[in-house]
Amino acid sequence: MTHDLQKLLDLLPQHLQQALEQNSTCETLVEVVLDLGRRPEARFPHGAEYLSEQPVTRADLHAVIQAVGTFGGDNRAGIEQTLHRISAIRNRKGEVVGLTCRVGRAIFGTIAMIRDLVETGQSILMLGRPGVGKTTALREIARVLADDLNKRVVIIDSSNEIAGDGDIPHPAIGRARRMQVARPELQHQVMIEAVENHMPEVIVIDEIGTELEALAARTIAERGVQLVGTAHGNQLENLIKNPTLSDLVGGIQSVTLGDEEARRRGSQKSVLERKAPPTFDIAVEMRERQEWVVHESVADTVDHLLRGRAPTLQVRTITPQGQVTINREIPHVPLEKSSGSRPKAPERVLTFPKRLAENAAGKRPRLLKD
Repeated sequence: MTHDLQKLLDLLPQHLQQALEQNSTCETLVEVVLDLGRRPEARFPHGAEYLSEQPVTRADLHAVIQAVGTFGGDNRAGIEQTLHRISAIRNRKGEVVGLTCRVGRAIFGTIAMIRDLVETGQSILMLGRPGVGKTTALREIARVLADDLNKRVVIIDSSNEIAGDGDIPHPAIGRARRMQVARPELQHQVMIEAVENHMPEVIVIDEIGTELEALAARTIAERGVQLVGTAHGNQLENLIKNPTLSDLVGGIQSVTLGDEEARRRGSQKSVLERKAPPTFDIAVEMRERQEWVVHESVADTVDHLLRGRAPTLQVRTITPQGQVTINREIPHVPLEKSSGSRPKAPERVLTFPKRLAENAAGKRPRLLKD
């Protein structure tokens, strides 16, 4: 694990810096929260602690802002050649009234659970809740691909979270190259520019969140470039239900089945099906830092979910000693009472937003909220 915590502590007012330095668990610090008029708070994996009984003043916020410098269009700033991130909360007038000072760490060995998948050359999508370690995993994957596998890797770093702030990338990404994004809304353009100008074998991208970025990702994958990225959502089901990002897993369309096929499936005649190959071959759901669920074939998983079937999952865990264990979660299928009985209702049924179902059926999207 490598990080320069002191550089982040130096940004804080003196009395808060001293309080943290005297804390025995300072090395595990996750972030410091400074909200105007509230007590300053330090957050650790085990919980939060107040750093002072005195509320945060405008002078405290101003001191940190002066030390940090300019915030970008996404209200984020960083410290040169570190992975730390400072994010601002503004009031209606645009004044900063809150700061989140998050500790950035490069942790080596985090991808031991999926290193075999990374080496296959297939595109991998990482999913999980905020704070579970998606960006840390991306950083490590980029380094392994560039240094250990000698691939030409380009990182699209929209908020300088993967390779750190400043013009010189953090050593944690190894020989991988980094392209910065001037404004978040231009991320899809930089993705295409990377492929056209720099001949990468691998593109690494954090937080695919818009339709244009999903389209750019598909364009990159179709050119034979390996993609490693993250997207908004905890599970693969979230992407299927998301009209903006469903294209990452192949998109969905409404299909009318013949009588015989509908009878064979035990379903209605009008069903939703995947309409194209997924952009990503493999999906990894990061449940916890030491437990990841692998969908070895995104196409198969999506097909199963759309038909109301629970897919077979691969669960990978890692022990404190670094030992990786792989188990399969096989869905329980109840036995039929008799061979002639009607098919039972699916164990797992996906409900889709009305707008997504209408789009899949080819209907004109509504302009007003449903």
